Amino acid sequence: MSLLPDAEAFRKLVDGSRRGMAATLARAALGALAVPYAAAVQARNAAYDRGLLPVRRAGVPVISVGNLTLGGTGKTPLVAWAARRCLAGGRQPAIVSRGYGAARGQTSDEAAELALLLPGVTHVADRDRVAAAAAAVAQGAGAIVLDDGFQHRRLARDLDIVAVDATDPFGCGHIFPRGMLREPLGGLARARAVVLTRADTIEPDRRRAIIEKLAARCRPSGPRVWAAAAHAPHRLRTSAGHELPLAAVAGRRVVAWCGIGNPPAFRHTLERLGAEIVEFRAFPDHHAYTSDDIARLARLATAARADLAVTTLKDLVKLPHETLGDAPLAALEIAIEFLTGEAELDELVQATLGAVGGAGRGAA
Repeated sequence: MSLLPDAEAFRKLVDGSRRGMAATLARAALGALAVPYAAAVQARNAAYDRGLLPVRRAGVPVISVGNLTLGGTGKTPLVAWAARRCLAGGRQPAIVSRGYGAARGQTSDEAAELALLLPGVTHVADRDRVAAAAAAVAQGAGAIVLDDGFQHRRLARDLDIVAVDATDPFGCGHIFPRGMLREPLGGLARARAVVLTRADTIEPDRRRAIIEKLAARCRPSGPRVWAAAAHAPHRLRTSAGHELPLAAVAGRRVVAWCGIGNPPAFRHTLERLGAEIVEFRAFPDHHAYTSDDIARLARLATAARADLAVTTLKDLVKLPHETLGDAPLAALEIAIEFLTGEAELDELVQATLGAVGGAGRGAA
């Protein structure tokens, strides 16, 4: 989710990287705005907790994959994992999302990305996710995977999985707009599972410290499963569906760009693969590329004498081109690889699928 024109610049402001009087005054103003926002969030959650606001059931198991922070937490690979575990459990899943960034009747970038990752799995996008879930069930879904659903409490869920980015687990320490938190850390008490994503980028001692701090904010209740996962590069993919090995970027001059919530993580992944990043551009999350954007990127690739142009799968679905300037164009496909807790999380998913809605519908 991106509520700002430049997510990277906003992050540098709220995490304190930007210095000077103007930045200090801006943070003070954002801190003042965060007070009513936090009050509204807490009042809404309290109303749901006490049954003052109604929830609607879908009639099939609902597994929500969400987060506590704005920006990219590596949630999409986790959504794909949850959908595959539903298939393994004998239930045909459908993914339900808000469809952020898509005009009415069009496909959102996440929906297009998930369609590539999960061919044959229905994706229903609607601001009214209760209606979307009902539509998915009417189309034969035996389970719902609710994408980015942790704060969307009107649709009842049977399992909440929350992704926490290990590179910024506490949302810069403040609630939006002073920080990146959508709600206070104590909201994790509603979750039954937490997945620490990008956990391979930090030391095991740091992982344990993060989990201990988060668990302390959830007491006396809290998540049953704490897992850690890496977002590992899987392969390169072109818009025509051709696949390239990861070695194709090693030692190559690469022009890279993305419109995601965490651009530095994408750049870091390419560098770890041995790419020589000669130019890098970060666009706002969910950026809608214009012909001018594409022309500028093409000129950039040509001027840099790039061997390869690389973006994310989320961005490639909006750029149906085989080349960019003089360089071949490909996307880096990311897959989730659990470091700890996968068996426990899968057990929780399978128990949820078996406990709700009677016998599961057969997987197609």
